[in-house]
Amino acid sequence: MPFLGQDWRSPGQNWVKTEDGWKRFLEEHSNYVSDINSYCHVENNMENNKENLITNLNYDIVAKKRKKDFLNNNTKTQYLYQEKWIYVHKGSTKERHGYCTLGEAFNRLDFSTAILDSRRFNYVVRLLELIAKSQLTSLSGIAQKNYMNILEKVVQKVLEDQQNIRLIKELLQTLYSSLCTLVQGVGKSVLVGNINFWVHRMEAILDWQQQLNNIQITRPAGKGMTLSDLPLCLQLNIMQRLTDGRDIVCLGQVSSELQVLSEDRLLWKRLCQYHFTERQIRKRLIMSDKGHLDWKKMYFKLVRCYPRREQYGDTLQFCRHCHILSWKGTEHPCTANNPESCLVSLSPQDFINLFRF
Repeated sequence: MPFLGQDWRSPGQNWVKTEDGWKRFLEEHSNYVSDINSYCHVENNMENNKENLITNLNYDIVAKKRKKDFLNNNTKTQYLYQEKWIYVHKGSTKERHGYCTLGEAFNRLDFSTAILDSRRFNYVVRLLELIAKSQLTSLSGIAQKNYMNILEKVVQKVLEDQQNIRLIKELLQTLYSSLCTLVQGVGKSVLVGNINFWVHRMEAILDWQQQLNNIQITRPAGKGMTLSDLPLCLQLNIMQRLTDGRDIVCLGQVSSELQVLSEDRLLWKRLCQYHFTERQIRKRLIMSDKGHLDWKKMYFKLVRCYPRREQYGDTLQFCRHCHILSWKGTEHPCTANNPESCLVSLSPQDFINLFRF
């Protein structure tokens, strides 16, 4: 194929460079020129298709990354469902296949909102503690992630409100001890996910503990009435409403008057009788130097031997008729004539026992 500017008919004559010669060349080799144009057009189309393909691939990668980031960000919030109740079934039937697990119940019940309710806060914390002690490995990966997210919200709430500090410290210590046991030895962890990820979570728990230890509770700026300004009978009445002996001891350290009230024998007797049965009390009798029952020492002895009575402002409830689990005050599609008579309040331990098949 000759180059442009080269004449193959008249060697040595460069006639194509003239205007007439160029026209003659184009007329005689129009097919050749059209082939070149077609080839260039194909090449351009191929380049455009290649660019479009790369653009589409990049778009797909970006879209997948955005979706992954969105799902990862959503793990900071609990996986919520439209229903505020769940059907607890322990086997497969023609109508329902499979069964409800503790992890599924933990995901679907609204624990993230429950911790904002002062009536449900202690209930959720106690449930988190029980799960940390023995049920953490029974949760699915999503449920374990939700567990840590809810725990983080609990810690942040306590840091802001400066209330229930000791309660959350005990929860974090229980969880940390359980995780230390579960991650002992490389490759032996029974937790869902990489062991390094759980080590990172353990470091976060230590950081939360340090933040709780650094809390400095300041005295209110107002000059209103304080607890010490109340009559002694009212101060004692307030102490009698405390259900934890450690709170009574701490309150007695505020002033000398409260110290005297915190040693009241009747106060500790009522506290023992509130938490423990007569039989349990008779097995742990402690006499004082004056020959009287030392109810304060008996209380702390009984606490080490028996579980204390649990009381919550609001709990989960279970319908014995339709086997539906929900928070109190939550309506569910019950077919019983008198739904209220079928509801049973569940303690945190009862909630866990409900999923032991």
